[in-house]
Amino acid sequence: MAEPKDTIALVTGASTGIGFELARCFARDGHGLIVVAEEEEALQRAATTLRHAGSPRVEAVVADLSRPEGPDQVHEAAQRIGVLPEFLVNNAGIGVFGDFARETRWEDELRLIQLNVVSVVRLTKLFAASMVARGSGRILITSSVAAIAPSPLQSVYSASKAFEYAFAEGIANELADTGVTVTALLPDATETEFFARADMEDTKLGRASKADPAEIARAGYDAMMKGKDHVIAPFSAKLKAALTAVMPERVIASTARAD
Repeated sequence: MAEPKDTIALVTGASTGIGFELARCFARDGHGLIVVAEEEEALQRAATTLRHAGSPRVEAVVADLSRPEGPDQVHEAAQRIGVLPEFLVNNAGIGVFGDFARETRWEDELRLIQLNVVSVVRLTKLFAASMVARGSGRILITSSVAAIAPSPLQSVYSASKAFEYAFAEGIANELADTGVTVTALLPDATETEFFARADMEDTKLGRASKADPAEIARAGYDAMMKGKDHVIAPFSAKLKAALTAVMPERVIASTARAD
């Protein structure tokens, strides 16, 4: 076990998948945690595992970040706990699969935008100013390799991830002289509950082999700790990014189509 530290990491979407593995990286290095997720039972299970993994303090905050009041509830919870996180990990996100004009529901897309876009901006707004005032802090935003290419049948999702990537890169530059760093994590398709929740298990992308969430989390964690502005993981995602830079957009879109 690493020597405990007096720093706290706030991780959203921390009950499963990449978010849980990111939280476990902090726990193994002895950092305290505020873990956030919508489902209380799963979150409490994760919190127990993280305590056993080495975190000296784990606070579980149940909040639905797809609702407008969710980010402020998380900020208020952190204030009640009495800590200012040294690390903010904006990881929570969902997908919506289907033909935009003929299949998907506006209500689902609005929830996606609220979670993937609005909550990320709001949480960053709530915590970044205090980090800047203190002169230190690290922010990680989980985007996706889908951010760098159009993704038919996931059009709103890929657009939300492109927003996250652009937002992270923009504020990273703005905060360059403050002691606060911002890192975007761009993973390839990863073995998480994402595909089941998006009803994508029986699609081409859903059936394809996927990255290990622990590997993705470690890449994001290491990049954040080094203050890098972004990281693409694993190698398959780096290859996609390289090909995207030279392929015509029509070909990219056709290749990325997920059905």
